[in-house]
Amino acid sequence: MGSKDSVRPGREEQGTSRLAMLDINVDMGESFGRWKLGDDEGLMPFITSASIACGYHAGDPTTMRATVRAALEHGVQIGAHVGLPDLLGFGRRRMALAASDLGDLALYQIGALKAFVEAEGGRLAHVKPHGALYAMCSGDPELAGAVAQATAEVDGDLLLLLLSDAVAPAVEQHGVRLVTEAFPDLAYRPDGTLVIEAVKVAWDPDRVAERALRLVRTGTIDTQDDGRVSVQAPTICLHGDAPNATETARTVRRRLEDEGVEVAALRRVLEATQSTETGRV
Repeated sequence: MGSKDSVRPGREEQGTSRLAMLDINVDMGESFGRWKLGDDEGLMPFITSASIACGYHAGDPTTMRATVRAALEHGVQIGAHVGLPDLLGFGRRRMALAASDLGDLALYQIGALKAFVEAEGGRLAHVKPHGALYAMCSGDPELAGAVAQATAEVDGDLLLLLLSDAVAPAVEQHGVRLVTEAFPDLAYRPDGTLVIEAVKVAWDPDRVAERALRLVRTGTIDTQDDGRVSVQAPTICLHGDAPNATETARTVRRRLEDEGVEVAALRRVLEATQSTETGRV
């Protein structure tokens, strides 16, 4: 793989205003030993969910525990950010893996983070693949199913975050709920594919906030050719390895709340959405 990869979003359809509540999730815990990446402590007050690296693409046991502890102190939902075993490439390079091997890699990482979460008195809530693995699972039902099976083997109540609901049948056959997310700090191609940056660059926080607000209001996001694609997601992802991640998260949350959008942890957003839909029946 080169410096970029791509994955497709969910089903395209006409966007309409739909959300009064949204989760802000951030990928974090990606330091390793003495090498530090991101300001995890600084981000915590502005986010509601954290996907924490599990030692394969980034992270180490001490970093995992410290990030878990900080998330719990701030009431942030915790997820396992499972990646390919590629520290040098930060998990953003594809690898050829059999589905069975991927399942074991995922199980190993989910179980490791779950142990730290429970040791600190918390509960793991979701699983999210990282980087190239995210792209691979979002586009390949067999690989998505392998991660879903590993997820179910740890805890069938865990949510699995991916970009596309096209692989939902492969996930749901293991009794796992797939939740799609959106990325206001990444570019979408005109054909609806998502550009994954090998090294995260800084985006204008105001632009990211505007894209997040448009997602809430219209269910769409702009593309590189100034068009729009439909994105159905109860959660948005911001990247903790961006040079200005804390400023971006602060700006996005403030803009959403100023516009009357409640920012809440993903499980609470899903519960509220389900309650609203039930009330309409």
